[in-house]
Amino acid sequence: MIAGFSILTLFLILLAGVGAGFVGYAVGASSLVSYPALLALGIPPVLANASNTVGVVGTGIGGLMGARKELKGQALRSAAYIGIGAVGGVIGALLLLGLDPSVFEFLAPLLILFSALMIAFNPRGRMQAKQAARAAQAQLDGAAPGDFDQLVQPMSQDRWWVWLGVVAVAVYSGYFGAGAGTVALAVLDAANIGPFHKINALKTLIGTGANITASVVFIVRGVVDWPAAIMLCIGCFIGGYIAPPITRKIPANVMRAAAVIAGIVLTIDLGIKTY
Repeated sequence: MIAGFSILTLFLILLAGVGAGFVGYAVGASSLVSYPALLALGIPPVLANASNTVGVVGTGIGGLMGARKELKGQALRSAAYIGIGAVGGVIGALLLLGLDPSVFEFLAPLLILFSALMIAFNPRGRMQAKQAARAAQAQLDGAAPGDFDQLVQPMSQDRWWVWLGVVAVAVYSGYFGAGAGTVALAVLDAANIGPFHKINALKTLIGTGANITASVVFIVRGVVDWPAAIMLCIGCFIGGYIAPPITRKIPANVMRAAAVIAGIVLTIDLGIKTY
């Protein structure tokens, strides 16, 4: 036994982390796996959410370390996004802890359903298809293969609603976070800021900034279940690491459909228990 957890339970949390890291890489919704897993193991909703936030921090940091090439030349935008994410994470965390726990329990099924619908909407896949089409057209117009890939819209051209969307994603990430990366992709895609792989790196900045500061709030307030958070973090790292070679062999539609079905089933289950 470790802090009330059996070795078997800790192993199950580790496996949940592996699944969360894998799903996070594949469809951008790691919390869709990790949060309900912590609930199923008997951790109360708010404590499970706070511990989950701490646990998935490693996923974001690893992703940013691997996206240095995509973020090159975007220092100002990167600093702005991670700064907004950091402030939004604090606000979201304080909302989670400041409101009655029943508010979060009431909202959780709806937030998970929202996450599942965003995955079904698939902004990531739409962006990849759109980018491929635009790159092909650019080459037909005489551009070199790498020219289009470098285009990123200057911050001065961003519309006001883009920044409002980034702020909303940051606060949502600190409060719950499931599907936040998918929402961020949808916002940045609608703004036509740049090619998919660079937008994907930028959305990671928002979530990572929010998760780090939200984690600090949760740690200071003493609402983190450390054994669960640590095992989850290790699992997320493993899942994210092994995901790329595996997902190359699995059709994207299959992974997306599985995530959507799981989200809907979980929504119904939590809805019945809550409402």
